[in-house]
Amino acid sequence: MQQKPIPNADRTRTTRAALIAAARRLFIEQSYADTGTPQIVKEAGVTRGALYHHFEDKAALFEAVLDAEAEAIATVIEARTDTDMAALDALTIGGEAYLDAMMEPGRAHLLLVEGPAALGPERLASIHARHGDRTLADGLRHAQTQGHLSGVPAAALATLLSAMFDSAAVEVSGGASMKEHKDALRYVLGKVLSTG
Repeated sequence: MQQKPIPNADRTRTTRAALIAAARRLFIEQSYADTGTPQIVKEAGVTRGALYHHFEDKAALFEAVLDAEAEAIATVIEARTDTDMAALDALTIGGEAYLDAMMEPGRAHLLLVEGPAALGPERLASIHARHGDRTLADGLRHAQTQGHLSGVPAAALATLLSAMFDSAAVEVSGGASMKEHKDALRYVLGKVLSTG
């Protein structure tokens, strides 16, 4: 019996996924700078031509790795929060979900250390806009619909809160107490919502 050929779309998805997974492993083990494309294609089990068919260069592949990481975090946040929650609960649970999701081995380092150094602020900002910034903006809009944060510049507040979440993720991924950071997170967000 003759085997059915794999549809192009499936083959494309499989190849992209293999490249992203291989690159992620190597970027965590060796760093972005110390990982070469020959290692990536070998690890992924694809040809060099396949790499350049899907990604313009190593930086584009790294951007795809970071995009997948950020999307995974947003998925965790969205799974734990909804618009039926009180604003404080939604923001706190979303923030805790972010910290939990950032504990995936290597994730905080990729997104918060390697990413800014390798891609620069503009490319990283576009990833954040699609995922992390979007979920935080949703949480702040939800708070506003419940009568909080009146007159507070939402974009500036989102920037400040995002920096706080990222710093906490770096600390906790480095071994600091998750419980203490979650307690502090709830305290800060409670103060923000009680005064806005």
